[in-house]
Amino acid sequence: MCETLETTLSTVLRVPVRLTVAGRTDAGVHATGQVAHADVPASALDTRSIGGDPSRLVGRLAKMLPDDVRIKDASSVSRHFDARFSALRRHYCYRLTDAVFGPEPVVARTTAAWRRPLDVDGMNAAASALVGLNDFAAFCRRREGATTIRDLQRFEWTRDADGVLIGEVSADAFCWSMVRSLVGAVASVGDGRRDIEWCRGLLDQRERSAAVPVAEARGLCLVGVDYPPVEELAARNEITRDVRVTATDGTHECCGG
Repeated sequence: MCETLETTLSTVLRVPVRLTVAGRTDAGVHATGQVAHADVPASALDTRSIGGDPSRLVGRLAKMLPDDVRIKDASSVSRHFDARFSALRRHYCYRLTDAVFGPEPVVARTTAAWRRPLDVDGMNAAASALVGLNDFAAFCRRREGATTIRDLQRFEWTRDADGVLIGEVSADAFCWSMVRSLVGAVASVGDGRRDIEWCRGLLDQRERSAAVPVAEARGLCLVGVDYPPVEELAARNEITRDVRVTATDGTHECCGG
């Protein structure tokens, strides 16, 4: 999807466009609140269809992009804004059903299935044990040189009127597959196969745990990203770069993975 968006933007703006996004998403994961930035010359916006107004890209791109990709807003930002490094926290939602028949067909694309009955109170107790600044190595796929220390700020579960379990997860950043592994771990407690102490003990491990199931990609959605005021962007970038590694090529961080 990232390549599709970059190609379409390059066509519209008539300059090469490379996107940097707030958070990578595994194949099959959805995003309703993704944020991206691209550095383009001001002259690229001075076309007849854009007229120097980036917001006009929304309608133009809607006519050109496939149905499963949409741009909701576009604007010029401070030169200090970085979609990835300026972010304060990311918010994800995970939809999970333990219904015997699986997800309802109309939401099957965005709702994962769990084949055992789940206790929401047990899941919340397990989730609470993981909240805080911790090393989440047991939940992350290894990435050479990357830190696995994250500040998990919120991890809560509710069951909606249709019986679907809704997990809300927020952190300063997430490792590759971390959210899906967190879901798999607490669901294992919720279905009675594991206990809270097992879940809490995972924080003591320093490498990916084979005992942690990775929940399906389709239930996960990036729903929001928080940023500081414009005057604090430069300082935030420096703080983040001190504790994060750059993308594989050193310059580009886009969707996928």
